[in-house]
Amino acid sequence: MSQQSTSPMTLGSAPIGKLLAQYSIPAIIASVATSLYNIVDSMFIGHGVGAMAISGLAITFPLMNLVIAFCTLIAVGGSTISSIYLGQKNISKATDTVNNVMSLCLIHSIVFGGLTLLFLDEILLFFGATSQTLPYAREFMHIILLGTPISYVFIGLNNLMRATGYPKKAMISALLSVGVNIVLAPLFIFTLDWGIKGAATATICGQFVAFLWVLWHFFSKNSFVHFEWHNKWLTVNIIKRIYAIGLSPFLMNVCACIVVIFINKALLDHGGEAGDFAVGAYGILNRTTMFFVMIVFGVTQGMQPILGFNYGAEQWQRVRRTLNIGIWFGIGITTVGWLLTELTPDMISRLFTTDPTLIDIANRGSRIYFLFYPVVGCQIVIQNFFQSVGKPKISIFLSLTRQLLFLLPFLLIFPKYWGIDGVWASMAVSDLVAFFFAIGTFVYFSNKQKNKSTVVQ
Repeated sequence: MSQQSTSPMTLGSAPIGKLLAQYSIPAIIASVATSLYNIVDSMFIGHGVGAMAISGLAITFPLMNLVIAFCTLIAVGGSTISSIYLGQKNISKATDTVNNVMSLCLIHSIVFGGLTLLFLDEILLFFGATSQTLPYAREFMHIILLGTPISYVFIGLNNLMRATGYPKKAMISALLSVGVNIVLAPLFIFTLDWGIKGAATATICGQFVAFLWVLWHFFSKNSFVHFEWHNKWLTVNIIKRIYAIGLSPFLMNVCACIVVIFINKALLDHGGEAGDFAVGAYGILNRTTMFFVMIVFGVTQGMQPILGFNYGAEQWQRVRRTLNIGIWFGIGITTVGWLLTELTPDMISRLFTTDPTLIDIANRGSRIYFLFYPVVGCQIVIQNFFQSVGKPKISIFLSLTRQLLFLLPFLLIFPKYWGIDGVWASMAVSDLVAFFFAIGTFVYFSNKQKNKSTVVQ
């Protein structure tokens, strides 16, 4: 058997630092590439279509979060379960999980994509679209929703590819998607003059190439875990476990959807005539923050198979060491983001637009929005730790604290006194409070586990 095919079993014996490099670096590269293509897409739209197109794109963020939510519900749950089964050396169950993930991705994409297309205008208006931004948001999301079967299968299987011992292949699939998108987007937007519709079309084209790549991997008998027709494709017990573990990132994205609706409405209400520009400024800040958050997610994606495998194998010291290293990496990444956004906000804003009003609002918002950003990395890693070891309720609790329990009340209170500045401040303060909650929750969990001599000792 090849070294590649036996690589998943090294998760329980190889040095943690070496494994994190092996799994996290490809995941980080893929995450950075994905973030860059989102940023480049926005840059093309901002410079090639206009400032209102940036605002229209920002209006789609809640709906995009919902699209991602129904996909990560399957992808994260499936990848975590498959890692745990591999730790238990149960290859048949891991194969069942792969089959079930494929089936669920197709079902979710057809049901969610179809229903959303039927009520697209109503949904976008509810999310804060105006007469100026609705045409852009509609054009973009119409293409994205038509491509959801491709997107869901690509994302779902790509997570499983990494979890079953192929981090480099998972990186390649992400790079394929990004590379095709970056090549086609300027062609569609500028040369063919398709506008924002061209950006969405380029996105789906890139994902289609990656979709073919991941399908080829899981149909190949040379892959350690692959599709087996005689294995189970829809199993009640596996589906329940996928939903239970995937519920945390699902709720996180649903909460993000709800929060963005409130943010957009607060910016429109308190921005006056510049309300649409304020929504566009949030679009710029959102793209910027997601760049660094996605790098942290790359670290947690690399941690996930290591944590899941060793949790399944009951190697608690290796679980704890993986977490400790991940926390320090997470803090370091978001600290770099904080320095760049605080010191060079104007340079970042001008990457997306030349409109002076949009630049001024984004620059001021950046200095407030990113005020406590260094602690965000730690909060994300701790939340994903609980998810990776099959503790979805704790992970859900931590995701809810930042996005609902803290941020929504701040959004209702702060803007009344400080206008648009209060919108930015509410996000910064919720980051800080959520960080302390995450630390307190982990310390409580750790002390409880010490007494039971289980996961964290």
